[in-house]
Amino acid sequence: MNSHQNGELDSPSARPTRTALPPLGALRCFEAAARLGSFTRAAQELHLTHGAISRAVRSIEDALGVALFERRSQRVHLTAAGERLRDAAAAAFDLLGATVRELRAPQRKPALVLSCEPSLLMRWLIPRLPALQAAHPHIALQLVAGGGPVGFDAVDLAIRRNDFAWGREVHATHLFDERIGPVCSPAWRDAQVGGAGRGARLAPDACLLHSATRPGAWRDWARAARRRLPPQAAGQRFEHFYFSLQAAAAGVGAAIGPWQLVRDEIESGVLAAPFGFVADGSGYYLLSPQPARAGTPAALLAAWLRAQA
Repeated sequence: MNSHQNGELDSPSARPTRTALPPLGALRCFEAAARLGSFTRAAQELHLTHGAISRAVRSIEDALGVALFERRSQRVHLTAAGERLRDAAAAAFDLLGATVRELRAPQRKPALVLSCEPSLLMRWLIPRLPALQAAHPHIALQLVAGGGPVGFDAVDLAIRRNDFAWGREVHATHLFDERIGPVCSPAWRDAQVGGAGRGARLAPDACLLHSATRPGAWRDWARAARRRLPPQAAGQRFEHFYFSLQAAAAGVGAAIGPWQLVRDEIESGVLAAPFGFVADGSGYYLLSPQPARAGTPAALLAAWLRAQA
């Protein structure tokens, strides 16, 4: 049977202790003298006397039992032990300095991650970011493109059109109703659209631009606007909705444009909307896992987004 002659494992004598270190002020004096190669220059940097630097270094040498400097011809040179302590002290002070700077720096609030459908992100939200930054400079926002169901483990908020079921567990804040209408270049309008107002009509050979992401856009507009499409109208299909709008601006044909996505181009004269815009029954919503508390960045962002519509 073993006896614990050296004390219990939990006794104070068995616990690891930190080796006693020289005073921090003395180490600071030594580090400056070692880095500058001069007691005089170290004293000037630390606003001390030459004697104070010398006494600090001597106290460390006495505590360690080794010489840190050799004094030759009125100059000091590090010994091998001094070089080792210099490197360790420099690394320690660098780490302390970096930590102090981090603690003093203002803590940045985590960014809100907002997912938005790509076309709406590019044509509506991004051009309005300067206004958001001016109105709410404290809101940090990270934008990601996405559509369909939302995984709130990766994002905080999402802007989506209500063309899919997002579930009862998702909180939805209405932003604006979708309004759609044919858009084209002013030159194409003059060549392919006759009449004005309710009497406006597309030429029989007008080129209608379609997209794979909204294949029924023209049909939806015709039903909502109570208009008939040209029976023999030519057509061209694009992979993305955004491409059809770009083609319309280039004069290729007419595309169905949601108001929020084309309003800037219409106001600047790049696009024309000869038939105006009508609501198609859908809308855009800001989705979140739970309602935002009043005054929080999420609530302020939601109010700002609604105001932009």
